[in-house]
This record gives sequence, structure tokens and C-alpha cells, in this order.
Amino acid sequence: MNAAAFILITALSPSQDTRATKAQASAHQHQVEANGDQAMGFSHKKTTHHFLLQAKGGAIQVDANSAGDQETRDQIQAHLGHIAKMFAEGDFNTPMLVHSVIPPGTATMTRLKADIRYSYQSSPKGGLVVLTTTNREALAAIHEFLRFQIKDHNTGDSLTVDAKG
Repeated sequence: MNAAAFILITALSPSQDTRATKAQASAHQHQVEANGDQAMGFSHKKTTHHFLLQAKGGAIQVDANSAGDQETRDQIQAHLGHIAKMFAEGDFNTPMLVHSVIPPGTATMTRLKADIRYSYQSSPKGGLVVLTTTNREALAAIHEFLRFQIKDHNTGDSLTVDAKG
């Protein structure tokens, strides 16, 4: 093989570092899902999560993938109702258990808990927790927290704030 062909093949071949990084990301995603299944009480495989950034805060939405899966819907609704109460008290232990790290933004959200409103809303397939605030520092922390969730759960949700929401 001549030098030019070797350089071309080397340049086009994924490096071991890239493969290792992808493997680590895949292992981390699997661990987040396994931890989440345990901490939340329902299967990630049966649900869809969304984390939505909005002008006055954001939302955590979880739905059962199947409209007829009442068991999962009920588990989601129980979990999200509980999460809204825990977050309002400044308790972010569940996200820490799911992600194995303290999610960014939670220290500020805990400190400014009186400035953030958490409301739970049920839906036919699950529900959502809406986070709202008029405090700019709390708003930045909410967005930081939700962006982390989007990335760590690999939801594909927008990382930009929906000005209409």
C-alpha cells in the first residue's frame, strides 16, 4: 500500500477514540434508562419523554407510547404528581438517582424554590409538570436543568426557548 492510500484509509476510518466515546455514550444512555425505570416506576421503552424550554420556564412531559396502556399511563401520572411536589420542596433526589450526577441548575432551583411554581397536569396518555417563574435567575436554572435532561435522555427536543410557550 502506498503512503497516499494509507493516509486516505486512516483519515476515513473511525478512530478508536471515536468508537470508545460512542460506546461510553451508549453505556451511559443504557444506565440512565435503567436508573430511570427504577426511580420512576415505569419503563422507558414504553414511554416518550419531552423536556420543553418555554419563555416563563418549561415542562417535563411523559406519555405512554400506546394509548391503550393504562397501567403505564397511571404509573406516569403518579410519578409526575409526586415529582411536582418533590421539586416544589427543593428535592431533586430522583433526577440525581436517574443520572448518577447532580443535574445542573438544581442547586439554584432549590435555593429559589419559593420563586418557582410546579404544576402537574394529567393527559390521556400520561402527563406533564409545568415549571414557571418570574425570577430571571430561577428561569436560567430551569433552562439549564431542562437542557441537561434533553441531552442526557437524548430526546432530540429543542435546546432553544420557545418564545410562545
